[in-house]
Amino acid sequence: MTIAPTETESPPTEAELDKAEQDELARAKKEKIGRIVGMFIFPFLMVGMMITGYLAAMHAPAPNNMPVAVAGPGAAEFATALETDQGDAVDVRIAGSDAEARELVFGREVTGAVSLPAGPDGTATVYTAGAAGASQSSSIGQVLSAQVIADGLQPHTEDLASLPPHDTAGLAVMFMTTALMLAGYMPLSLMLSSAPELLRFRRFVPLLAGWAALMAGLVWTVADPILGAVQGHTAEVLGISWLAVFAVGSVQLFLTRILGPMAVLVGMLFLMVLGVPASNLGMSVYTLPSLYPVLHSFLPAPATGEALRSALFFGGNGLAGHLAVLAAGAGIALVATLGVDAVKRRRNPDAAPPARTVESLLPGPRPRARVHYALLAFFPLAMVGMMMTTMLGAMYQPAPKEMPVAVVASTPEMADQVVQGLDQNMAGLFDLRGVTDSDEARELVRDRTVSAAYILPSPQTPHATLITNEAAGMSQQQVVQTVFGQVASGQQVPMETENITALADTDSMGTVSMYLAMGWIMAGFMIIIVGSTAAPMVMGLRTLLPLLAGWSLAMSAVVWLIAGPLVGAVHGHFLPLFGVGAVAIFSTALFTTIFVRLLGMLAVLPVIAVLMFLGIPASNGAMSIYMEPEMFRVLHEVLPMPAAVESVRSILYFDADMVGTHLTTFAVWGVISLMVVVLIDRLRPRRAEAALPVGAEN
Repeated sequence: MTIAPTETESPPTEAELDKAEQDELARAKKEKIGRIVGMFIFPFLMVGMMITGYLAAMHAPAPNNMPVAVAGPGAAEFATALETDQGDAVDVRIAGSDAEARELVFGREVTGAVSLPAGPDGTATVYTAGAAGASQSSSIGQVLSAQVIADGLQPHTEDLASLPPHDTAGLAVMFMTTALMLAGYMPLSLMLSSAPELLRFRRFVPLLAGWAALMAGLVWTVADPILGAVQGHTAEVLGISWLAVFAVGSVQLFLTRILGPMAVLVGMLFLMVLGVPASNLGMSVYTLPSLYPVLHSFLPAPATGEALRSALFFGGNGLAGHLAVLAAGAGIALVATLGVDAVKRRRNPDAAPPARTVESLLPGPRPRARVHYALLAFFPLAMVGMMMTTMLGAMYQPAPKEMPVAVVASTPEMADQVVQGLDQNMAGLFDLRGVTDSDEARELVRDRTVSAAYILPSPQTPHATLITNEAAGMSQQQVVQTVFGQVASGQQVPMETENITALADTDSMGTVSMYLAMGWIMAGFMIIIVGSTAAPMVMGLRTLLPLLAGWSLAMSAVVWLIAGPLVGAVHGHFLPLFGVGAVAIFSTALFTTIFVRLLGMLAVLPVIAVLMFLGIPASNGAMSIYMEPEMFRVLHEVLPMPAAVESVRSILYFDADMVGTHLTTFAVWGVISLMVVVLIDRLRPRRAEAALPVGAEN
């Protein structure tokens, strides 16, 4: 049975059709503009947040209310003198006995302790715990030992929990924790954009439990059987790792419910931007602004790192409290998610699930469901595996290997004789070269040809002199000071140290160059990764190149503004940093475009691997390349990240002496990348319009 149309159901007029078409075109135009704006906003927020957070927290660390304990006769007087001399650097408490002082240090309630002598031997014991943080242990040990000497006593240092020989820098826990944080929050953003049906509570929780088990196994496999950075404690490591991934994933699920796509930024803020400095793993929280000891008490990265430390180095001391933080976070997040879901169902029982914004992780149409889900799992799995393998493998056992050092003597024969003798005792550690002119040696140190110069005593100068270059790398300076201090002691001569170029007070660890370089590199690859999915209509070279030029100039200025006026880590140098930064961002973006053309969103894997996971160890920024596997010295000469780090270092400290060389590196990467993109576009024409709504391409 049919119903005849009434007079009011006449077909739409031509004017009405034209208006509907115009409305559709207007809607498509607004969506296009929104996509293009989003292409710039998201990477701007991510880069700005990361660089601001890291620079503000870590550009000039200094002791700040570091808790210490004093025990023994005269403890009150010693504590008063220590507080007077150190001011706000320490927070001193009195321990009732030597045993209590040891317990406070072992329980990480204090960073160090002094036990004053009861008898006439005049030796005070300084307790530290290297496994609680190598830099923290070293700095507080020096502070307490200096105060002991000032009181006319002899310090005797005892490490109550030393780091094992297979992880001499204590970096295994830091990289494991970072990997677990990535494993917990990264899959959620992929699911929300590409497979939102997996985020239904009843489906997601068992998936998360299985995923957490898989990632815990991967992190343990890389850290223990493959690299040997962790030995033993398998059950504890697997259990802590599972709980960490499950807790982070649970919290991120709740964030996606209330924030949608912006949850990835909030997750990164609390897990990485605030979580990494607050973790107490790479740097003591008591050397950072006062906010970070507070964050250390409840964020998941500190809880995970300290739980792993407790299990690996402290016999489980304090483990329960850190596990409770993770368990409570997971439980609260899951209950809150159920509550949000219930409210949404009550308001709209027939609400559809979130729409997919990314059809496929690969170029082209969406693959079969099983293939798509496999790619969703492979993406974070590969990311975590690469990060653990490359970065932990490069840096967890730092030791000098063929580090170039000049040996200065009055005659070539004497210099060669000393070099041969030192080579026999320190085989493979240093690349020693004889020099007879101390001024020549200073110039070699200044231009970074050698890491240091050791000047032998002479009749005119009865002491040895070690010439170092702090601004060229603090880690290598510390190594040569330690080793050649022992050499001078063995020669029974005093040694003086001369620092050619000191670091600025606003860059006391020498890491500002690395964070600026990270900002440039991230700005380069993030704009392409985000743009390829958010605004594919602008990815053609004729449209993309001018957009990239403007983005590169703008973000280079933004990074300088963050480092300079906002944070105060850099003073001046605007024009050279602005220019080099723009070139670095532009060339990095072109390199990323190659892989986006070929792999779609999966381009993130090779791009991050080359630019960050290999680039950071090879950069000579966080650690000297002469303390890493030899492969990274080769990569140091060719990768963009080292070129960016060394450019900043050269501008800040060495009158831009090597900037031209590094600009050539960027130019080579940019030109070759552009040629490859042109070739790809000719061989396989792009079909970006297929991914857009009808009319959006107009």
